Amino acid sequence: MDSIIPAPKRLLVVDDEPGLRQMLEIQFRREGYAVTVAPGFQTAAEALRGSPQPFPVVLTDLSMPDGSGLDVLSAAKARSPATEVVLITAHSSLQNAIDAMRAGAYDFITKPFQSGELAALVAKALEKYELATENERLRARYETPERSDIVGRSPAMQRVLELVDRIASARTTVLLTGESGTGKERVARAVHERSERKNGPFRVVNCGALPEALMESELFGHEKGAFTGAHARHAGLFRDAEGGTLLLDEVGELPMSLQVKLLRVLQERAVRSVGATRETPVDVRVVAATNRDIEADVATGAFRQDLYYRLNVIRLALPPLRDRREDIPLLVERFVRKFARELGKETLGLTPDALRALERYAFPGNVRELENIIERGVALAASRAIGLGDLPPEVSGTASGPGPTLLALPPEGVQLEEVLAEVERRFLVEALERTGGVRKHAAKLLGVTFRSLRYRLAKHALGDDEADGDDDEPPSTPT
Repeated sequence: MDSIIPAPKRLLVVDDEPGLRQMLEIQFRREGYAVTVAPGFQTAAEALRGSPQPFPVVLTDLSMPDGSGLDVLSAAKARSPATEVVLITAHSSLQNAIDAMRAGAYDFITKPFQSGELAALVAKALEKYELATENERLRARYETPERSDIVGRSPAMQRVLELVDRIASARTTVLLTGESGTGKERVARAVHERSERKNGPFRVVNCGALPEALMESELFGHEKGAFTGAHARHAGLFRDAEGGTLLLDEVGELPMSLQVKLLRVLQERAVRSVGATRETPVDVRVVAATNRDIEADVATGAFRQDLYYRLNVIRLALPPLRDRREDIPLLVERFVRKFARELGKETLGLTPDALRALERYAFPGNVRELENIIERGVALAASRAIGLGDLPPEVSGTASGPGPTLLALPPEGVQLEEVLAEVERRFLVEALERTGGVRKHAAKLLGVTFRSLRYRLAKHALGDDEADGDDDEPPSTPT
């Protein structure tokens, strides 16, 4: 057997007839495949076991002296369930070929066959394999169970995901920057879970939430009797995270006195607890996160420059949600599933109007705000879909104030006529929902005549324009 293997266009050909085996090898090499040949079942099984990567497609004769194509099928599926198997059979073995398809074979072809017909069949099998493996890869990336919960197909998030994969195995300190709510803790957890430390602890401390008097003890620990109230020894977060990862969230809030001590810990990889006389070595990977302009803090002296350089070895800047709007449907789907399960609801998704409203919203609170909006929507939804009325007023466009501030102009711009038409349609739907479908009341709510309302409803195909049956106003030009 030979195997020059440029994945993924690889093919294993199994046939006990030397002439046919050679013909198939020549044909598929010309088609651009890296072909491995085997004269029977035993040799094919060895090739399947010994290959570093699964074969996308196996082409096998059904009847061979040392085993059958069904045996090859079983061995191929045991090596990789995604591998597609195409069978070559005589008319007399047609029932066996059908049985093989029931057992998981892709298809079969009967002798004699045209070379072009066989090539097309193998190409379709390869395409199915590639689609299946690509879907599995995307599922693993975008639909990871509630581990780190990173979701995103946008170019901005793809760059983040690629960097996470590249830096996970290193011991290097990572600095995460980005607006509040962009998912810095989730990214830190993803770095931990993809690293060799994944079986170790993952600890988080919000540096801005601890009183300064307690912060040193919380981070580095204290000895018994070190201060009033220290009735027992406390290990501290650094030692508690031994062998794992410690996330210093909002690291920019650390007071200057703690910045000096943190710098020493990072340099020496050892901590000295409050009241101790010597340092204790620690094996902890530090990930720091901040939503502040840390370079500006360095420039003003609010943050130590040497600590900044120590933390900023590898930097990941997380994009705000408004710069990755194509990820909103993915995030919505994830959060709907999560909260429907937690709240015991049968909510399946959003109405088109509700999803469009989310896609146009500015999201000052980023992903965290979207998560809260969906939790609210699932809780309020009276049907299996979250509607416009289940969204907060600032999202649905019904917020009160001096004027309707419905939309944020996205960086890529808009088609103004389409947006204005959508705003009009949204107001019409909302007015009908709030008035229980009574059109005269909806017209009054919108400040238009009844006749104008009917005209606009007809324009947007929103129901039967003969409804209400009491249009007793004189004709008027739509306002």
